[in-house]
Formats: sequence, C-alpha cells, structure tokens
Amino acid sequence: MPESALRDAVDTKQIPEPPRISRAARQSFHLILRSAVGLGVVLATTFIFSRVVPLNATTAGFCFLVSILLIATKGGLVEATVASVAAMLCFNFFFLPPVGTFTIADPQNWIALFAFLATSLTASQLSARAKMRTLESEERRNEIERLYSLSRALLLIDTSLPIANQIVHQIFTTCGFFGIALYTRSSGEIYCVGLEQAEVEDKLRESAVRSAVLKGESSNLVVTPIRLGGEPIGSIALSGGEFSDAALQSLVNLVAIGLERANAQKAVTQAEVARQGEELKSTMLDALAHEFKTPLTSIKAVTSDLLSDSPNVLQPHQHELIEIVDESADRLSKLVSDAIQLARIEGGTFRLNLGTHFPRSLVNAALRQMKSLTEAREIRVDVPEELPPVRVDAELIQVVLTHLLDNSLKYSPSGSPIRIGGHLQDGKVILFLADKGKGIREEERERVFEKFYRGKSERHLQGTGMGLPIAREILRAHGEDITLTSGPEQGTEFSFGLPVAPGGSAE
Repeated sequence: MPESALRDAVDTKQIPEPPRISRAARQSFHLILRSAVGLGVVLATTFIFSRVVPLNATTAGFCFLVSILLIATKGGLVEATVASVAAMLCFNFFFLPPVGTFTIADPQNWIALFAFLATSLTASQLSARAKMRTLESEERRNEIERLYSLSRALLLIDTSLPIANQIVHQIFTTCGFFGIALYTRSSGEIYCVGLEQAEVEDKLRESAVRSAVLKGESSNLVVTPIRLGGEPIGSIALSGGEFSDAALQSLVNLVAIGLERANAQKAVTQAEVARQGEELKSTMLDALAHEFKTPLTSIKAVTSDLLSDSPNVLQPHQHELIEIVDESADRLSKLVSDAIQLARIEGGTFRLNLGTHFPRSLVNAALRQMKSLTEAREIRVDVPEELPPVRVDAELIQVVLTHLLDNSLKYSPSGSPIRIGGHLQDGKVILFLADKGKGIREEERERVFEKFYRGKSERHLQGTGMGLPIAREILRAHGEDITLTSGPEQGTEFSFGLPVAPGGSAE
C-alpha cells in the first residue's frame, strides 16, 4: 500500500463502520432460526411418513432418529433436543396406537417411546459435541492464521511512519474487528480506527494505569492493558471481534513486541546517526589537527635554531620573545596531539599494538618524555624491578602516564614530591601516581574525566581538560579503568591496573 494511502486510511477516521450487532444477539438469532428449521424437518418427516408414504411405527421411529441425527450434525445440541422432543410427540400422536391421541394403549410402547427419546438425545449430544469440537478447531485455525498474518505485517512496519498508527491499521485489516483504539504511555497519544476517541479515552488510560481488563458499555468492547516485562506500556480497545481469550492475549503480546521492536529499531537508528556524526566530527578534528602540525613544526624548528645557534646575535628582549614563541609552540603542539588522540579514540580508529613490557621500563620511558617539566620537581619512583611483565600497548600506556604526571605537576605545589609506585595485586600490576596537592572535591571526582572539564578552583592553570579523558579511554581499551582517590588537603592519587602477560620475555 502506498504511504499516502496508508496515512489516509489510518489518520482520517472515515472508514465506514459496519452495523454493530453483538455476538450474543447474532448467536441467539441463529439458534432460533436453526431450531425452527429442525422443527420443520420433524413436521415434514411426520407428514411424509403418515400421509404420503405410510410406514409402521418401527420404521417411522428409525426415520425420526435419522432426521434428528442430521439436525444435530448441521445444528447443535439445543436444536437437536427441541427436535427430539417434537419427534417423540409426533411419533406418539401419529404412529403409536391409539393413533391421533397422546395416550398409549400398550404399556410396552411406553418403553419404546422413552427408549426412542433417550437414544435421540444421546445421539444428538454426541453429534453436537463432535460438531462443537470441529467448529472450535476451525475457529482456532482461523485465529492462528490471522495472528500469523498480523505478525508478518508487524515485522514489515515502516519505521519512518508513525508506528502505532500502522499497528492499528494492520489489526483492523487482518483480524476483523469493527473498531480499534491504541494508547501508548510513552507518547501519551491515542490512535483510533472505527472508534471515537472520546468514547474509549478514559478506559484506555485507566486500563494502562491499573493494568486491568475493562469492559465497555456495550458487551462487544474490551479494553486490555499491553504489558512488556510485567510493566504496562499502554492499552488497546477492541470492538466487534470474535477472538478467544487466548488469541486475544496473543494479539496483545504481538502488539507489545511490535511496539518494543519499533522503539528499539528507532533507538538503533538514532544511535547510528549519532555514531556517524561522532565519526564525522572526529575525522574533521583529526584532519584539522594534522593541518596545524605542519606550521607548528616549522615554527618550532625556527625558534629552536634561533635559540641555539644565535645566542649572541639577539637582543635580550628578542631572545625572551623567541622563548615565549617556543614555549607557546610546545603548548600548541601538545594541544594538537591531544586532539588527534581524542579524535582517534572517539572515532574508533586507533588499534592496540600489544606487546610484553616491564612496568618499570614503561615508567622510565614516560619520565624521559617529561624530562623538561620534571627537572625542577622531586619525582619518587617506587616501581620494583621484579614486577612481572604486562601485556599492553607501550606507547599508549606511556601516554597515560605522561597525562597523569602532567596533571600532578600542574595541581600540586612546586616544592612537593610526586610519587610513582607499583605493586602486584589479584593477578594485575597496579601503578599509581600520588601528589600532595589540594585534592579534588567529591562532587568533581567523576567530572574530571569528562572531556574539556577543568576544576572550578584551578581554571587559571594552563590545560585543555583532555588529558584525563584520554587516559581513561586508553585504559578501557585495555579492559581496565582508572581509580581516583582524593581528599581535601590530602593530595590526589590515580591508580590503574595492567594485565600480567601470560608468559614470554619482555620486549
């Protein structure tokens, strides 16, 4: 069906509504009609075998019995019972002597008459029972076919169109209900076909809140909650259908699954859009950062050359200005490097180059990279040489250590020591960095790992707020995480675990 036609069929409520005759009224009318037909068959049988083709009492009794069996087969127990009583009276009046009266001259005929009645009633009951089972089986088969068609239709729902509208439309077209209304608690909206919203709105909301089945003013309206995981997620009103309770519950379950599947698919689509947007942002950031790298390299080369090769040529104030440019180039280069790392992490483009390394060698490599910043500070290293090797990406773990060390250098007094330690615990090597700074307030301890967040009391210090997020993401890529311990005026300690290598020599 074209999308425009689907919208017109569902959104406009102009679908012609068939006359609403209750199921009980229709059943009563059919029962009376079938009973009248059964009486007509008995009267016709009586007329034929008493006037047209006269038979003796025994043969007439068998003919009446066959007629009753046919009535029971085509009708039901009530019709067959009415026909049995009528046949007994006709058999007595027209065939048992004295004919033309309801009296019986021979006492043995009383036995024959009641035997006839018992036989006809028993045969009628058995035949009606077999027919009822056949009809029930046929109804169950039809219900299963409708539910199957509905399940297939719900699987093909177009998520670009309103989901609830499509579910209502599919139930209306496949299950034969006169009217349907669907209420979803997530959106608070009601979608109707063949029913007026004002007629069922209160009951729909009440059913969803109370999680209870409600009946409408008319006997053919049922309002039942839609549950998922034991929790009501909405309700549905159905009018004029002929579904059994079990089939109705199955239909409600299909609606619940359809709503949940649609919501899940919508969430996946939104997540995919967000992921693609994040990848695009990361790609652009990575490209922009690389574009900055080239001029920064040229600036750094020039400033380094001027500071090293022409100390006597430059005036003091010129030398000071070049030093400022050189330091600014270093800061900008670090900022660009952090941006590249963050872009690759968020874009999922970086890969671990795992190897076996000694923890002490990783710490020493990081200290060498930070040598220019740590020369004036006391760094106490307490990482035992005998610690077992770990299986990590050495370059990335060194990035973690340099970011943590840079953070400690910035947020601790210049005269206080920084301690780097390590020990073996629960099959992992635990490394930690501890400083004697002011500490981090409890409400900020988790936020410091957010991108670009900086402590409220230390925003005057240089930094971008990317170091700790990068460190955490690198450790998470290794299956580990970073732990922060801090207290007012007690300093801060960052610790993290590294997986011990299963065997082999260190690289």
